[in-house]
Amino acid sequence: MTKTTLIRLFSLFPDSGADSRSAPRIGLQRLLGLRILVAGSSIAGALLFNLFSPLELPLLPVALVLTGIVLSVLIGYWRVNHASLIRHGELVMQLALDFVFASIVLMYTGGSSNPLISYLLVLLAVGATLLRSLWAHLFALLAILIHTGFLAYGIISDEHSQHMPNFQLHLVGMWVTFVVSAALITTFVSRMAAAIRSREMTLAKSRENELRNEQLVAIGSLAAGTAHALGTPLSTMAVLLSDLDGLTDEQLRETSIKADIHVLRQQVVRCKQSLDQLTHFYHKGDQQHLGRMRMSSLHDAVRDYIVNIHPRAHIEFTISDNCRESWIPADITIRHALINIIENAIRAAHQLVTVHYCIDETRASTALIKVQDDGDGIPAEVMESMGEPFISSREGSMGLGIFLANSTLQRHGGSIEMFNVPGAGALTCIHLPLTETKTVGESTP
Repeated sequence: MTKTTLIRLFSLFPDSGADSRSAPRIGLQRLLGLRILVAGSSIAGALLFNLFSPLELPLLPVALVLTGIVLSVLIGYWRVNHASLIRHGELVMQLALDFVFASIVLMYTGGSSNPLISYLLVLLAVGATLLRSLWAHLFALLAILIHTGFLAYGIISDEHSQHMPNFQLHLVGMWVTFVVSAALITTFVSRMAAAIRSREMTLAKSRENELRNEQLVAIGSLAAGTAHALGTPLSTMAVLLSDLDGLTDEQLRETSIKADIHVLRQQVVRCKQSLDQLTHFYHKGDQQHLGRMRMSSLHDAVRDYIVNIHPRAHIEFTISDNCRESWIPADITIRHALINIIENAIRAAHQLVTVHYCIDETRASTALIKVQDDGDGIPAEVMESMGEPFISSREGSMGLGIFLANSTLQRHGGSIEMFNVPGAGALTCIHLPLTETKTVGESTP
């Protein structure tokens, strides 16, 4: 047997990488590890104290037990590493085998007078942790019967009274302590183990619900952005089609409508792109949701969109040189969140909206995007409920924009702050953590 095999053989305690294994497999590892630990400690103790005072041990039964332990460990080791499925029934058999080994050793080494009989309580604690409550109570009953049998045999044979007076009273006291300990361990440890398993299941369900809610919020953010993206093209198409529908046949023949057809085609393409983004948002092959993108890419994409969709709006886009090459998460919902905030500023502004990208001076690892308008500011009733859904001061608006934008940024560790600047309208500050390096190719939103 090679050195590597020996190392793997005795590495039976589950490590940090064993989390992906099933509970019965991990339980079998622990039982085998405990068996090796107890057997090794017993052998080492017997050899050590035999040097000072020769121990009269029955060599043949002890050798048979050690052989059985070695074989059981080898078989169990093979099962842990090669068996496709380990059931709880196998744990029951392995724990029963430990009871058999302990009973044989006790039978030839003093029975109930041997302190090793307390090792049965350790096996009960392990069984109460790994097995169902019914099996834990059955093993507790088995341990009590084993201890009672050894004690009754010692009293009947009167072998204990030959050593010292009142030794039987001591053994009866040990038996009472053992019975009470077995009952307490089985009851309380079983309940604790069941409570822990129930708590783990509750936490797993909570994590699953949280992930599902995050996905729904992300889809809602993208849907809100898609609604914004579709609104203007559809309005443009409706105006052009209304104008064309109002022309007579003679006017249609005399008027060149090729330019209008070109505009309609552009708007249809824009609508299709927006719908494609919504459809493929969680597609695994969608590279624009993987890796990172440069801040300058986000700036260019948002500016191009706003300029094309709102050609009459007066907007100033600026970006600091120190953040052009900075990396941020390549998530299209971030772009939609920013566009949503800018469009709100356009609606609130009297004349001018400014958008500035820079690095937060107070937090060097955070990007800061400032969106300011020269409107009347945010109404007090809206400011009090800012960030909650269905809050809006505009007629016909659902009031989900800021809520979904804030939820999108929070998913990436960012946040939104909104202020009223005296005499200068409203200021929205978007904080977005930077990423040091990109993990895949640069993405353009």
